[in-house]
Amino acid sequence: VQLVESGGGLVQAGGSLRLSCVASGFTFDGHAIGWFRQAPGKEREGVSCIASSDGGTFYADSVKGRFTISNDNAKNTMYLEMNSLKPEDTAVYYCAADPFLVSKAGNCPRAHVLDYWGQGTQVTVSS
Repeated sequence: VQLVESGGGLVQAGGSLRLSCVASGFTFDGHAIGWFRQAPGKEREGVSCIASSDGGTFYADSVKGRFTISNDNAKNTMYLEMNSLKPEDTAVYYCAADPFLVSKAGNCPRAHVLDYWGQGTQVTVSS
């Protein structure tokens, strides 16, 4: 199983980026999937997730209204559309998934319970 992220980069505050995560050897549809981020000196946090139970979405309060998660089943690709970016969004962003976890909408699973991770893509937002 391999997850490969792309789309990170350097952007000015207020700008937009779209992250992509392509899976091979694993199907996103019907499984717990999501985006996490980790800033220097901070713990990895769940940014946005899709629940395996009903496909419901969750967004951290810090990104609500600005980020949108989606999944294209035909392409087996997960996206994170990020708008109105702020300097505090600067972090390495990871996509993650799990083949067995039954997750519910309302939060992201804790990072340590997810089996599959991408290599990460750096997002830097300048002020």
